[in-house]
Amino acid sequence: MASPFKFKSSHKAVKSYYAALATYADQSVEHEGALRSAFQNLLSETGRKVRWTLIPELSLDANGHQIRPDGTFRDEFTIERGYWEAKDTDDNLEAEIKKKIKLGYRLTNIIFEDTREGRLYQDGKPEMIANLRDPQQLCDLLNAFFSHTEPAHEDFNKAVDEFKERVRDLAPGLVDLIKRAHDDNPRFAAAFAKFYELCKQSLNPNLSIAAVDEMLVQHLLTERMIRTVFDSQDFTRRNIIAAEIEKVIDALVSRSFNRHDSAAMPRLVGCIQRRTPRGRWQIFGETLKWPQNGSYRPVRGGFLGSGQFP
Repeated sequence: MASPFKFKSSHKAVKSYYAALATYADQSVEHEGALRSAFQNLLSETGRKVRWTLIPELSLDANGHQIRPDGTFRDEFTIERGYWEAKDTDDNLEAEIKKKIKLGYRLTNIIFEDTREGRLYQDGKPEMIANLRDPQQLCDLLNAFFSHTEPAHEDFNKAVDEFKERVRDLAPGLVDLIKRAHDDNPRFAAAFAKFYELCKQSLNPNLSIAAVDEMLVQHLLTERMIRTVFDSQDFTRRNIIAAEIEKVIDALVSRSFNRHDSAAMPRLVGCIQRRTPRGRWQIFGETLKWPQNGSYRPVRGGFLGSGQFP
């Protein structure tokens, strides 16, 4: 979605940017490294307002070789949302842009600038030229940059919003279903007892039954998405705890419902297949981070397994 935040010349980060340039000018500093740092600080501060993180000099793949923009923006889902490339004031900005385009720099949403002038490319074409000495034009550039949303990003954000709404409907019902199953579903009770002992042995001997019930709810709501993110249809059967939790879930749903009934789930899964980076994603306002070796771990009392991804 487009950013609701609009930057004005009175914004603290904008004022700090021009103050930094004035300080450099007083010291007769004109080299790219110093001037670039001022713009980098501006982008970093303004990016935080829209929950984008600026990552300096991140290596990216471009047609089989590596490129390294001066800055890459990622949003809260770690999806790349924009790029920034600084040039020296002595350079010919237009010529430098052509060189970068030839190298495969992404023109989805990128600012090229040389402190005097900023050029914004979006969706593969020039979108704006701004006189960076003019605070209003600088703000117009920032607002256009941070407001840009590719269609796939818009789909992803909408799908996440839909899923959050659906979770509010689904989660309480799942909690009640599990409570009833403890009393009237012998198959579930047997599978749960075995799983509960395994969790205490593997995770925490003081783990409560309520905490394990919460694990089941989280697993039911997220398992299909995780299978999609990690591109495996049977990862939940490949380690001992994930396999056991699946047995408990199978016993629970066999008498109750289709675990994939959520109307919002197919839409979100489709967006994840297109957009979510491997290794880190966010759905409920909490971030699930996976270690480099691929093992699951609990997150805020929740649970998704303990073992290795395939």
